[in-house]
Amino acid sequence: MERTFGRTHTVQRAGILSIERCSRLGFPIRVIVKMGQVVQGLEYQMIKKMKVRQILVGMVLCCGISVEAFGQSRKYISQFTQFQSYYNPGLTGYEGSALRGFVRNQWSGVEGAPKTRFLSIELDFGELGGLEDPALMGKNAVSLNMLHDTYGAFMETELIGAYASRIRITDRHNVRLGAGVNYLSVRLDGNALTVEQAQDASIGQYLGSFANMQIIDFNLGLALTHEDYYISYGMHHVNGGRLSSGDDFMNGQPMSIMVQTGYRYSFSESVTGIGNFFYRKQEGFADNTEINLKALMLDTFWVGAGHRLNYANSLHVGYLGGAIRLGYVYEYPINSSRQFLGNTHEFMVMFRFFDQQGPGGIW
Repeated sequence: MERTFGRTHTVQRAGILSIERCSRLGFPIRVIVKMGQVVQGLEYQMIKKMKVRQILVGMVLCCGISVEAFGQSRKYISQFTQFQSYYNPGLTGYEGSALRGFVRNQWSGVEGAPKTRFLSIELDFGELGGLEDPALMGKNAVSLNMLHDTYGAFMETELIGAYASRIRITDRHNVRLGAGVNYLSVRLDGNALTVEQAQDASIGQYLGSFANMQIIDFNLGLALTHEDYYISYGMHHVNGGRLSSGDDFMNGQPMSIMVQTGYRYSFSESVTGIGNFFYRKQEGFADNTEINLKALMLDTFWVGAGHRLNYANSLHVGYLGGAIRLGYVYEYPINSSRQFLGNTHEFMVMFRFFDQQGPGGIW
């Protein structure tokens, strides 16, 4: 009763109160004492678990956020299949002219955890020109993507302008080539640095102040597309972030390589199965591999599941109604060291300017 991590008086009062109540109920004194020991033991275990959780959360935030934030962060999108052109400019306009967006709150409830907002517009000149089958007969498309991300002391705003051209090689296949200009603005809040970040020579100098850095780079993409499948290869930050201005607290932006592929098959008029694969390699980060499987039913709603290798699982639901597409993902970590951080929620919306979407028209 004397050592309870600063809660001695509270526990003593609770124990005395419990003994008094048990006495009034007629419990033998031996049983009452035993019950008090059990209650005290449970309270000790609860306090111990709370402290362990706080320590683990702190360790993961310091290691997970600070290590990735010292130079750059990695953005995860569970619904990567809905935002193909962001990763690969060659896939711009693959699903026609559309307005897309998503919000992602990672590690809900944890202060300083990553929060991502995205908005893009894609215009397919084949649709704008009124072609009968613009997906196959069209030749050019453009897009503008904006991604805003905050994580700990860092805030990033990324703008990507992309252009894609496609060549028809068979009556059902296109080869697509794309290029994009990438503008990245990073703002560092020196008042929000962790202890570990404050000791880093590159960013610790901005402790108690603000810093801003801008990087201009280029993206490239190549893809083979068909109505029922696609395979693509994309590159971000081809120049490694060497064109920069402002404060110098990041060592460029390492080039990343991404491979995406997907396949869909209609089992019946009511059910279409869809599978997608994503792989990303970038210096300074572990390889990122993801799989996404879902079933589209009645061309109206879908359910599915995803897996990010050694990181997280996710559950997917969505609605497809004419020109509108809505999606939600609930993601939960599978790595025991990250389970204390909480789960992730991701919402997606898409609006097609030309409602020409046929059966199985989602990835």
